[in-house]
Amino acid sequence: MTSSVYWINGPIIKSRDVDNFMMSEMVYVGNRKLLGEVIAIDDAFVTIQVYESTSSMKIGEPIEHTHRPLTIELGPGLLGNIYDGIGRPLQGISKKYGSYLDVGQSMRTLPEDKEWPVHFIVEAGAEIKKGQIFATFSETGSIEHRLMAPETGVIKERAQDGNYRLDEVLYTLDNGHTVTLSHHHPIRQERPVKARIDAKVPLITGQRVIDTLFPIVKGGSAAIPGGFGAGKTMLQHQLAKWCDADIIVYIGCGERGNEMAQVLEEFSELIDPKTGRTLLERTILIANTSNMPVAAREASIYTGITFAEYYRDMGYHVALMADSTSRWAEALRELSGRLEEMPAEEGFPAYLASRLAAFYERSSFVDTLNGDRGSISIVGAISPQGADFSEPVTQNTQRFIGCFWALDKSLAYIRHFPSINYNQSYSEYLPQLGLWYEENIGDEFLACRQFILSILNEETSLMEIVKLIGQDVLADRQKLTLEMGRVIRVGYLQQNAFHKFDSSVSLNKQYEMLKLIRYTHTKCLEVLETKKTMSAIIKTHIFDDIIGLKYVVDEDLSAFAAYYTKIDEALASIE
Repeated sequence: MTSSVYWINGPIIKSRDVDNFMMSEMVYVGNRKLLGEVIAIDDAFVTIQVYESTSSMKIGEPIEHTHRPLTIELGPGLLGNIYDGIGRPLQGISKKYGSYLDVGQSMRTLPEDKEWPVHFIVEAGAEIKKGQIFATFSETGSIEHRLMAPETGVIKERAQDGNYRLDEVLYTLDNGHTVTLSHHHPIRQERPVKARIDAKVPLITGQRVIDTLFPIVKGGSAAIPGGFGAGKTMLQHQLAKWCDADIIVYIGCGERGNEMAQVLEEFSELIDPKTGRTLLERTILIANTSNMPVAAREASIYTGITFAEYYRDMGYHVALMADSTSRWAEALRELSGRLEEMPAEEGFPAYLASRLAAFYERSSFVDTLNGDRGSISIVGAISPQGADFSEPVTQNTQRFIGCFWALDKSLAYIRHFPSINYNQSYSEYLPQLGLWYEENIGDEFLACRQFILSILNEETSLMEIVKLIGQDVLADRQKLTLEMGRVIRVGYLQQNAFHKFDSSVSLNKQYEMLKLIRYTHTKCLEVLETKKTMSAIIKTHIFDDIIGLKYVVDEDLSAFAAYYTKIDEALASIE
């Protein structure tokens, strides 16, 4: 029986053919076959959200069934490409239809005409289990693609090593099922794994304020809340460029189109320090900008996380950037309003928290079905109106994440980047990372971190006094705290994204910088104990030397030894 459109309200349509549909079914709506998904069924109507504009659609146009949930095609060719929220390759559509994306224009997610040099690692007659890697080849110059078996069985027939396109049969199982280079997976359903395990390895970002004060584990989740201009997008760009993940999935959901264009240009030009090739070769971009259909924005983060899980299951560590989840939540609010659902706080739907949980809980560190280990680390930007962190998206997000990197617009205005407010931010992953730091970095790393935090906290308290009565009334030990606080803020926490030595910093260099800062503080206290004044110490310019250290010392850590001598000599010269 043919189903048809009965009611239209923007991206929401209804049909009266209740018996023909199943919940979450993917359908094609109207004469132009626009992609849609069944989101509600009652005794009178079926409700469908359409992922493209329904302008000029009429009552009575047909609805085509697929009898399967909303899925995305997975296989080789994802890396280095840019997609919209429902997985259509924008570059391919641009070549085929022109620069403007019109409704009804569709194209396969993966390139159909490209051949891949498949090398099999299983033989005919062997039993193969679901998730087992059966063939490999180079997808880009940076990443090896590992084909995984979609189901368990015995290989009856197998092709020879050679070049194959997407739909060519690679092997046939004893039950008659054939396997090709690609397959489909529902975007709202998490891919299966053998086991989730506790992550005890940090995702090293190269950003000192994160790696030292508020670290995130591989397989963890973090949020970056901040008002307009606070630097959320730029921080995510830095994380995407420099974190030690194997694969980057960058989702622009509801952000400005020029920002996504900037990402595409930068990543295609930036040389990946891990491979010496362009960063785009291990990056997937999803662009559902603010002028694209709102329903597709809601689907974009599920498309992105499904791409990420596919590469995680190969045994890769994936970092997913979502910019921004506030715009995604606004899409939920708009769709909820069109569905005439009862609004909750600030008009957001009552299920906002559960949707956020479903997204952030797909961050994971896992034993994969093929015996490898992989992870997905999620970093979501939040754009609270008026930088109000008490609004619903920020508050609900905090319930499901392990890191909270709160951006401060006042820091951004004085060009302090990353503009992470160390008084409002936190990380819940530090206890599980302690042993890793001791074994891989140094026994004193956590002690140095605690020293940094104690100085910053004390400086914050002292600044309240300084604002009231000035700095001159403070004791020399307190003036030393203020000076060390400046050294830490300007010389350690602040980074220059455009400087070759300072844009990204290894943990070993961070450790050496921390030790030198703590050593300087200890030596200055000893000098003050001998009745020398703080003004005399400042005149030695050792604090300015430490601040400038980040610009003059590269990863050759032996250069730090000279600075200890320089500090000792400068302090010894005080009369």
